[in-house]
Amino acid sequence: MAGMEETDFNDILDDWFIETLKTYKDLHVYQLDHPTQVLEWTSGRTVCVAGYSSSKNEILELRLPLKLFADENKGLCAERDFKVVHGGFSEGPVRCLRHVPGTRCVVTNDGRSSDLQVWTVGGDDSDVIRRTGSVKGRRSVASDGGSRIAARPPSRVLHGARSGDVTLTQLASGQSLYALETDSADPLSSLQFVSDAVFLAACRNGDVYIADTRTPAAPQVSPGPASRGDSVLWWTDALGDRVVRVSSSGQVVISDLRDLGEAVSRVQLDVQSHRCSLGDVRVSWAPALDGCIAVSGLSGAVQIYETSVWRTEQRGDVQPLFEHRGHAVSSPSDDVFVSAHAWHPERPRTLLSAASDGSVHLWDWVDQSAAGC
Repeated sequence: MAGMEETDFNDILDDWFIETLKTYKDLHVYQLDHPTQVLEWTSGRTVCVAGYSSSKNEILELRLPLKLFADENKGLCAERDFKVVHGGFSEGPVRCLRHVPGTRCVVTNDGRSSDLQVWTVGGDDSDVIRRTGSVKGRRSVASDGGSRIAARPPSRVLHGARSGDVTLTQLASGQSLYALETDSADPLSSLQFVSDAVFLAACRNGDVYIADTRTPAAPQVSPGPASRGDSVLWWTDALGDRVVRVSSSGQVVISDLRDLGEAVSRVQLDVQSHRCSLGDVRVSWAPALDGCIAVSGLSGAVQIYETSVWRTEQRGDVQPLFEHRGHAVSSPSDDVFVSAHAWHPERPRTLLSAASDGSVHLWDWVDQSAAGC
């Protein structure tokens, strides 16, 4: 780190390593040649990553260390490292990547336009990830961060850069199945299915559109939470009937999907003060740990919060249930930031995180609180 002696850095690293023996059930580290902004599960044991530099980038499918899944005799498990199982190259950056459930396809966007690239991820007879198609977007130029993507079987992909150009496309035929019509064209922070037919289009100003692809009726719109200043950005995630919105100033608002205008809880996170761009921050509900969210991008760590204990209006900064500081601690640079994180789809406390130095961490944290999640 800048201004820090090598011995001081090594002491900090040693202290953190000793700490991990008590706070992590598992911790695995992998180093990519180039950093990634995407961590997308293709199965419970494999994940896709891809570079985002301006030139040629790798797209890789990595298999998680088999030691993670050895419930007994972990010390006897031979494979303790990530393994590249499929790989390919993209001519441009990969700013967004989604796996199409039930297939061996992933869909990407380069952030330069709203068009999508379609890829086939290897197979029994090939270890190559190859580009097999494309999908035309409704805008020639994407907004900041490019198009957002969501996928639903059978091979339906929702995509768009702004609230006024969201389209549902059938990949097999290229047919447009639905187009979201709004009076605004606000840049999107996320797109997400909440059922087979209903999806959320969340904007960076905090507005959320709820649309049903089975009907031509206008979408419902919930205005963004009141915030201080027009420069505040918002990121959104939904799970079941719960919707969480996190702002660049650290404000968190949780609502019920059936009444987004009413906050179930509203809190302030203790975050470092720095300017965020649309692609910096991630917030996500834990799929197998009720009431917990993970937040990254507001600091050099991934923070886990238990939302069930939050009150409707809570004064003061709330503290995380757990904080993964490994990327910042293990790097000699003082400007490393977390670029992506993802919960494991089935293991309650297992997450993947990636950082700007190319590091990828797989960690299973220990909840040492009395209440617990």
